[in-house]
Amino acid sequence: MDTHAFASLTPDTVLDAVDSLGLRTDGRLLALNSYENRVYQVGLEDDKPLVAKFYRPARWSDAAILEEHAFVADLNTREIPVVPALTLNTHSLHQHGGFRFSIFAKHGGRAPELDNRDTLAWLGRFIGRIHAVGAIAPYQQRPTLDIDSFGVEPSTFLLSHDFIPPELTDVYRGVVALALDGVRRCFERAGSVKQLRLHGDCHTGNVLWTDAGPHFVDFDDSRMGPAVQDLWMLLSGERPEMTRQLADLLAGYEDFHDFDPRELHLIEALRTLRLIHYAAWIARRWDDPAFPAAFPWFNTQRYWQDRILELREQIALMDEPPLWPA
Repeated sequence: MDTHAFASLTPDTVLDAVDSLGLRTDGRLLALNSYENRVYQVGLEDDKPLVAKFYRPARWSDAAILEEHAFVADLNTREIPVVPALTLNTHSLHQHGGFRFSIFAKHGGRAPELDNRDTLAWLGRFIGRIHAVGAIAPYQQRPTLDIDSFGVEPSTFLLSHDFIPPELTDVYRGVVALALDGVRRCFERAGSVKQLRLHGDCHTGNVLWTDAGPHFVDFDDSRMGPAVQDLWMLLSGERPEMTRQLADLLAGYEDFHDFDPRELHLIEALRTLRLIHYAAWIARRWDDPAFPAAFPWFNTQRYWQDRILELREQIALMDEPPLWPA
């Protein structure tokens, strides 16, 4: 199935897929915000709505999806607030109409208030607990966040598939090469840091807050990597503000898992890799009709000028001393 096969994922297909598990849908269907996969809130007769997630064809193998399910289920059994795939008819991964899908309980919430120091410490404690479990055993089916897969290969893809305007191609090629050199220097300064199972995409959109605290959703990008990957995306603002935020996060984190301070050398390197990878992610999905509609500014000259400027800023930031909690 190619990347725009979601065109055949009609509302009837979604409802029939959920019904095929022995659930009784009531016809209510609400598309939730997701681009990589397709996610729907599905109403049930005489029961609470559930969430059905239909996986993008050919992205993950069945084994890789099930490995993520097992990790999240393990976190859930240890009373860490995550949302595991439900096991129905003895399986957490199902097939219908050529699509693979899973069912989840519906959990609401709001974005966490990252200007609240207690909130940051609370988040840090749960991320520390996630990492304590993630460090027990490595993934066997899922990849590692590294320079090649998040930097070299994505930038090569962009340059070889004519996404960058011709008048900016040489500029982008030179800037991304300098940026990747900076990333390598950061990794060299950090040295050999421990790799563990991560959430992988731990930004505020994937942390829902209620009066009972946070819960973590969407482990679709879970992979092996350094612990700081699940921390740096919660930092924002100017350097003094990020320094304080980091201190609050680590104050909670280290209650449950040790943090290697050498990983602080990786924060701007990981940010740089994410910028490169994100642009290539949109490019790879450009034949999915949802992407041109959602990202109309992509592939314009202004877009690539902004990406070049971002990378130049990152080159400078990677040569600065790392953030240090204060």
